[in-house]
Parts: sequence; C-alpha cells; structure tokens
Amino acid sequence: METDRLLAGAEDGHAGDHGSGSATSRRDSRVSRRMSYSAAGNWCHLNGDNEDLNIQQAVVFIEDAIHYRSINHRVDASSLQLYRWYYSRICQWSLGTVIAVVLLLAFVERPSSLSISSDPHHRTIPWEPPCGATESVEMLCLIVFCLDLAVKSYLIGWEEFRKSKWLISYTVVVFVSVIDWVLSVSMVCDEKLRVRRLVRPFFLLQNSSLMKKTLKCIRRTLPEIASVILLLALHLCLFTMIGMLLFAKNEDPKKNGEWELHFRDMTTSLTSLLVLLTTANNPDVMIPAYSINRGYSIFFITFSVIGTYCLMNLLTAIIYNQFRGYLLMSVQTSIIRRRLGIRAAFHVLSSHGVQAESQEHVSMNTVLQVMSRIHMKSYYKSAITASAQQFAEQGYMNRMQFRRIFDELDKDCVKEHPPLPQYTSATLQKLQVIFSHYYICVLGNLVALANVICICTVLVLNSEKSTAERDNYLLEVINLCFILFYLFEMSVKIFAFGWRGYLSYRSNIFDGFLTILLLVLQIAIFITYWLPHSQWYPSSHDVISLWEMVRLVNMLIVFRFLRIIPDIKLMALVASTLLDLVKNLRAFAGVLVVVYYVFAVFGIWLFEGAIKPPPEMSVLSLENITSNFSTVCGTYEQLGYWPNNFDDFAAAIILLYDVMIVNNWQAFMEAYSRYTSEWSKIYFVCWWLISSVMWVNLFVALILENFIYKWDRSHSCSVTDVEKIQYETSVQFMFKEQIQEPTEEELVCQLHQHPHLRLHW
Repeated sequence: METDRLLAGAEDGHAGDHGSGSATSRRDSRVSRRMSYSAAGNWCHLNGDNEDLNIQQAVVFIEDAIHYRSINHRVDASSLQLYRWYYSRICQWSLGTVIAVVLLLAFVERPSSLSISSDPHHRTIPWEPPCGATESVEMLCLIVFCLDLAVKSYLIGWEEFRKSKWLISYTVVVFVSVIDWVLSVSMVCDEKLRVRRLVRPFFLLQNSSLMKKTLKCIRRTLPEIASVILLLALHLCLFTMIGMLLFAKNEDPKKNGEWELHFRDMTTSLTSLLVLLTTANNPDVMIPAYSINRGYSIFFITFSVIGTYCLMNLLTAIIYNQFRGYLLMSVQTSIIRRRLGIRAAFHVLSSHGVQAESQEHVSMNTVLQVMSRIHMKSYYKSAITASAQQFAEQGYMNRMQFRRIFDELDKDCVKEHPPLPQYTSATLQKLQVIFSHYYICVLGNLVALANVICICTVLVLNSEKSTAERDNYLLEVINLCFILFYLFEMSVKIFAFGWRGYLSYRSNIFDGFLTILLLVLQIAIFITYWLPHSQWYPSSHDVISLWEMVRLVNMLIVFRFLRIIPDIKLMALVASTLLDLVKNLRAFAGVLVVVYYVFAVFGIWLFEGAIKPPPEMSVLSLENITSNFSTVCGTYEQLGYWPNNFDDFAAAIILLYDVMIVNNWQAFMEAYSRYTSEWSKIYFVCWWLISSVMWVNLFVALILENFIYKWDRSHSCSVTDVEKIQYETSVQFMFKEQIQEPTEEELVCQLHQHPHLRLHW
C-alpha cells in the first residue's frame, strides 16, 4: 500500500488542469475574502468562532499535501473524521490485506495449485476446498470492497464521483463480481468460467495511485511504441517473404532442410523469424541453410542487425524518452497537490473578517496546535516545528512564511550519526582514536577477503572428496579464527563509537548481525559435535543435520565480504540504486502482477489440460502416443517441459515467466499450436510483447533514470557520502531540479474549483 499517493482520490487527472479560470482568479484576488464550506451539498457560511473545525481542516489538508492526495473532498467535521480514519494506517493495511486475500484465492480455487509438483507424471490429486469455502471468503472481501466504494463515493461527493472513471469502473467491477458469485453458488461451483477471477486485479489497481499513474504513463507511451512495433512488423513481413523466396522447396530433398523446418508456409516463416528477433533460436534457425551455403548467413545476420540491434533498441530509447517525459508531468502534478494542500491549510487558518490579502496571517499558537495533531514522520515534524519557532517572537506568520516552513517536506532526510562517547582516561582516548580510524575498516575488509580466499581454496581441494573424506578439522579451525577476529572487530567498534554510534551505520548492523549469527552457529556445532580435533567427522553423527551449519557459516562469511561495497564509490552507487529500486518499483511490480494474473487466467481458460503426456515415457508405443506428440529435438516433449503447463494457476505463472525470459519460448508456442490451434500463437506473442518488450523496457528506463540521477549527485560526494544518496530518494526527488513551481494565481484557481470549499475573494 503506497503512502505517497500521487494520484489518490477521485481527482485522477484533474489536479493538473489549472489553466482555466486564471483570469477570473486574478481579478478576484484583489477583493477581500470570506470562507464557507459544504457539509452535504448545501453551502454554509463559516464564522470565526469555529476555530476547532478550522484546525481540523488544516490538519487534513496538510496530511493530503504530505501524501500528495487530492484535497477535493468533504470538509465538514464528521466527514473529516471519516476521511482520517479511512486513510489511517490500520484501515489501509486492512484493505491491502483483503486485496491480497482475494487475489490469492486463485491458487486454491479449481484448478487448485495445492500439489507438490506440477508435472503430470508426478502430480498427485490436489486438495480442493469444498464448494462454499472460498466463496464465503470472497463474499466477505466483496463486502469490504462495497464499503470501500461507499466511503470513497461519500467523501468526494456525487459530482466528483461522476467525473471519476476509476470509481465508476470500481462500481461496475464490484457489481459484475457479485453477479458472477451468485451464479457460481447457484451452480454449486460447477461453472466452467469464473469471470470475476479476470477482474480481481482491478482491486489492486484502483487502490494504488502509483499504479494508476504508471498505467496512465504506459497508455500515453503506447502510440510511440506502436509506431516502432509497426516498423518491426514491416521488417518481419519483408524478410519473411524474402526467406520464403530464398528457401523455397527444392527438387533435391537434401536441400530442403531449411524449408521443412522453418519456411514451409507463411505462418511457420513468420514464427521462425519472430523467434529469431529474440535470438532464442539462434543459430538453430540458420544451420540447415548455412551448412549448404555459407552465403545464406548474410540473410539471417542482416535480419538480426536491423531488427534486434536497431529497432528493438530504438524501442527502448523511445520508451525511456516518453516515459521520462510523462513521469516528469506526473511529478509536476504531485508538487501542485502539495502546494495546494498547504495553501488551503493557510486559508482556513488565517484570521477571519474582511482584510487585505497582504495582512493575512496565522498565529503561532494555531500552527503549533496543527502540528501536534498531524500524523507524519517524526523527522519532518521536528524540522517543521523548529522552522516555525523562528517566528515565535513575532507571534504570527504570513502566507510566504507559512509555506516556507513546509519546504522541509521536500528536503532529503539525511541520517546523522550520534557523537562519539567521551572517555576521561588518556589511554582509552588513544585507543578510541585508533579503533575509530578508517584503516580499521580497511583491515576488516582485507581479513574478509582472506577469509573468502581460504574458503575457496578449501572448497576446491575438497571438490572431488565425499563428505566423509573431507578434512573438516582444518575447515572448522579456519572458520573459528576468522569468527574470533570478527568478534574482536565488533567489540572495538562498539568501544570506539558506542552502541548508538555503532548501530547508526548500516554496514555495522550487517557485520554485527552476521558475526553474532556465526558465533551462535559455531557454539551449536561445538555443543553437538564437541571441539574439533584431527579425527573430527561430524557428518558421521546420526543426529539432525547440524553439519550443514558449517556450509551455512561459510556462505555467511562470503556474504560478509559485501562490506566493501560502501568503501568503493561506484559500487556503493550501484548498490544504493538497487536498494532504491525496491521502493520505486512497487508500482511497476504491481502492474506486472496484474498483467501476470490476467494472462494466467486467460491461459487456464484456453489451455487447461491441452497437453497430456503419454502414461509411460520410457516405453513409447503407438498406443500411448497421440497424433500431436513430437520427439523432434528441441520440442516441448523432447526437452521434458511437462511441468510447464496451464493446468493450474501457479503452473501458469511459472510458464509465463519462462516465456518472458524468451529462452526457448518457441518450444511452448509450437507445442500449444500443435495441441490446440495455430491461433494460440497470438496469445504467446501478445504476452511476449507486453512482458518482455513493454515491461522490461520500462524497467530499464526506470533503472537508467535512477542511476543517472544518483550518478550526477555523486560527483560532488565523497566515498563515505554516497550512502546518503539512498535516503528518502523518490520520484519527486529525482526530478525536483526540473520541476516548475506553481504560481499563486494557479493555486488560487485550484482553490476556486474545490467542490466543497467555496472562497469569496
């Protein structure tokens, strides 16, 4: 569940339309103003005696600004309480849990995925819940979605509900799901298709503003992508026709190898070259012709150079360029929402009555009351409160000063390390200087490198030996020596930096956790197998397999060598980019989950049970081999791809992943076209275009943008400062230098368009 809702609420797409009515706002801004609000569609004038409501409105507006939410919702007291409850952490996490439950039902429903293996040869009859079990859980989830829809619709009002395509679609999806659920129960769960399974991913989409924004970005990028795909199609068709002319059927059967395998007809030719575009069948597709005449290689090389290396990479460049442009516009809209929320909070807090705009101000006591009620990160609350304290003597702040204190929300949250502990003894002070020196970390890295080299040497020497023949004594002594050094290093760092200072470094937390874990495992091994000696063979003990802990210890020690990452600038930059991707890729991963879900459901509908292997693969006879069965090298049957099928939801997910990787994806496409129809190739080609072409290129675009942003910032940083770049890095920070701040007239125009808050200027 994203807390930074860039396009939350019903105003998905309307928040950025701030150009209309600016002339009117400029004329009206010269006039004094009063404020009123609407509780249920009727406008009520607000007098200055309702200060608590003003503070409550300001609190909600500022929280909207923090999370980039739309402020176009009801602002009466009861609605504000409902609004804050709805966006509370427990409510949003509960809603996210319900969405996860309804999506996971696909693994339990028929066809059930609750079996150890998906291979038809080894798969046992999976457990399937009785009729009404999953349906009851699903109905509870649908009730929650109905309540969610009702609350959202009430909070934004009928007029805004009619403008929101997402909420209207939400209503349709819930209605269709309920109808399909009723039909399923009436048919005693024996229906062939469950339409509601296909629309379940919509619940995930509509609840995430980041996913909505990503989806909208993809939709805006599609026209440019379509132009390159059209070029690819023309390129494919042209070379298909040339190939069919070059490799036509010859009177000499020995020269018909290319024709028989890859260019027999138009469909086969198109499929062969399409797979070659992904390099999955290279050089197999070329070998029959190349073995006869090496000149034929020019055809295949030319096709690959133009299609794979030019057009496909051009597609990546276009997706990156268009995606970055629209992402920048989305961030611009988010910044407008933040500024608009802060401006609205200032209006409801400023003193009432008729006064010139230059005299508008907010008292310090009111600001402090608002800050005490806002739910936000403690770091930002402290920074904003400290920034507001500079106006304590003045007693109030104007509009610009009020906005300036909330600029703290746009700043990086850089972690500061606590001061070193103070020792009175001169000897302890000298030891503290020594143990806190940078060269102690260098020494630790060298020891970790030596540890890895020792482990590799022992593994190479023991690679040809069985477990009983290995010299476990030597390996255990080596592990023990290094663990003692790591324990010494952790102790002296705690002495030099103190507990708080030691734990303030992520690298120390990583090192300390591994050191303690290594020590616990070694103690457990000693307790079980006693101290090591020359005839020490713990593998011969018939206890639980604690000897496997030695291998685990070795693996953890290898992981410890990763401590060198923060000390190498480029490596630290790459590592921080990877860590940040986990945060910024939530929306992309969510969209991919939706696409996987939909295609898996479609795959089960189309291909469930289509491929049934013979009963005994060891004895191939005419009785147990179907007419579609093939033993040709490289086919589905010959490669033993039986576990990859559409017989249940989990197996379908894995098969789609294998196709997305495009390694041997032609084997799946060819097999299902034999067992079902040639039209099945459309399904696999569509999945390849969406997953491998569209999503992977968007993924590359985000990695490039993230890395370039951090690379530009790292030029002014030292090696030890690069780690700071990863703190609070989001899409907003990536583009903050290129964002154009909204003008006062644009913000005033937006406030005039608020459906429940009417300002008189």
